[in-house]
Amino acid sequence: MKTFTYKLPTAIESTEVIQILNEAGAVSSTVQRIYSNVLKKAFDRTMDYRYFVRFDASSIDGQPLFTCKKMSRRGRVHFRGKDLVTGKDYMIAYDGWQIMIPDLIITDGEQKITLNKEMEDWSVFSLNEQPIARWQAVFRDTHFDITLHIEEASPIQHEAFFIAIGQAVLFVGA
Repeated sequence: MKTFTYKLPTAIESTEVIQILNEAGAVSSTVQRIYSNVLKKAFDRTMDYRYFVRFDASSIDGQPLFTCKKMSRRGRVHFRGKDLVTGKDYMIAYDGWQIMIPDLIITDGEQKITLNKEMEDWSVFSLNEQPIARWQAVFRDTHFDITLHIEEASPIQHEAFFIAIGQAVLFVGA
């Protein structure tokens, strides 16, 4: 199992580049809240920083690896993910709006990953009902301590995929 950790400021509007550490304590990648222009950032400020944003996970040299962006079409909210290494597009949508914290479906059109979203415990990514990764944010006074575990059997091994999706759906949400 691979383990990654990072500290995220509690200020949701932060656009600071956050370093992701691997098991050895070395920086393995980064994640950042991105606005494509100043106008979108200004609009987002008026809407509690939850609409016109994307999260980019990048290599340590700044090369984007995975991006996750919130989309709203005809009253339905979903996220669009893009793996910039493989070129795959992902649709991330809520499953079961009628429950308080719905699960998410992450699909590239071939495989379907579910994310059991938990606010106080581990959020588990599963493929064919088998856990492939888990992501947890623990609140501290000034920051969140975040941990990601990726199972050896996971078909997706780079942390950028899980971190960008985790940042978007667990901190921005619907």
